[in-house]
Amino acid sequence: MTASQQDAERGAELAALRAAVRDLAAGSGGIAAARRLLDAEPGGAGYDETAWRLLGADMGLAGLGIPEDRGGAGGGLAELVVVAEELGRSLLPVPFLPSTVLAGQVLARCPPDGTGVLARLCAGRELAAFVGTDADGCWRPERVPVKAETVAAETGAAELVAAGEATWQLRGQADFVLYGGCAAHLVVAASTPSGCDLFLVAGDSEGVTRRPLTTLDPTRAQAGVSFDGAAAIPLTSGGTGAGVVAEALDVALVVLAAEQVGGAAACLDMAVGYAKIRHQFGRPIGSFQAVKHKLADLLVLVEMGRSAVDRAVLACQEPGQEPRQEPWQEPGRLAEAAAVAKIWCAEAFTTVATENVQVHGGIGFTWEHDAHLYFRRARADEQLLGDARVHRERLAVLLDW
Repeated sequence: MTASQQDAERGAELAALRAAVRDLAAGSGGIAAARRLLDAEPGGAGYDETAWRLLGADMGLAGLGIPEDRGGAGGGLAELVVVAEELGRSLLPVPFLPSTVLAGQVLARCPPDGTGVLARLCAGRELAAFVGTDADGCWRPERVPVKAETVAAETGAAELVAAGEATWQLRGQADFVLYGGCAAHLVVAASTPSGCDLFLVAGDSEGVTRRPLTTLDPTRAQAGVSFDGAAAIPLTSGGTGAGVVAEALDVALVVLAAEQVGGAAACLDMAVGYAKIRHQFGRPIGSFQAVKHKLADLLVLVEMGRSAVDRAVLACQEPGQEPRQEPWQEPGRLAEAAAVAKIWCAEAFTTVATENVQVHGGIGFTWEHDAHLYFRRARADEQLLGDARVHRERLAVLLDW
């Protein structure tokens, strides 16, 4: 099979995946599923459990992007991006980003722990949440809000620490934990004497307190999580956790950017559709030069965002690829491409969602219209895992500016 034939087959597979996710989102109610969460009881699951069962368990996408030998469904960043874009387009409230992508990518990069948590997550039976961002909601390994300590060190049995038999306990408080209130397992980044390492904690274990937070975006639940001597299973040692999280976050940032592209595209379609049917002075408002130019500018934003995501996918080493085949696949390129994608797509989604409200005029400002749901998601995603300022600073460091 030639390279062009392989590319065509790959494109057909991704198109089929996109169509399947779009059909599932439509069958689950689409934007109506997100709207139902506006009236949900506080402290609930925070997502559509039926839609997640269909997407995560029945379609097998709860383990997407995780190696098959770890219980996952295989696939790479290209598949994750396709699914995320369609979920962003429909605002389907499912824990794909926080559990499958964020926590799942972290767990998949850790040595096997023998608990079977990753396999159950991949099967769609349980959720996991990553705990490690600082008070600003950003990942800074030197400022993780949780501290790990050993019982052995407290009792003076230093030989147990050296033998790896110490019992670890966590103390501290973390905010803005995606799905932290309902996740069965918490993947926690904590400071240790060796640096930043990762630990696994049961969400309902003793010493863990979870409190749901009222958020701007009701379709993506967040919680504050406190640890007061909670027992933890070490996933990494020797301060290697920071590197694991950094790699996983690069993937998560690209997936988040793809979700933002999907949301921006939905807002653009909504604005264009309304501009065709809304008449002023006997003409559709879409025929007025000011509106046409505004919509054209929004299309440029959406397509540039999509290009930034595609560039990041090219920078990623997919499973089975020979390392560093092309200049854009050199080590460190994914981190740079992920930062660019997050910067561009966050600003594009926010701009398009805002202008969508403006194009709709008075009706766009009402609670009954769906425009505000996309606006909420856009503003929330803008801050998620660091805003544009944070990633511009990171980009400057990566490029030695």
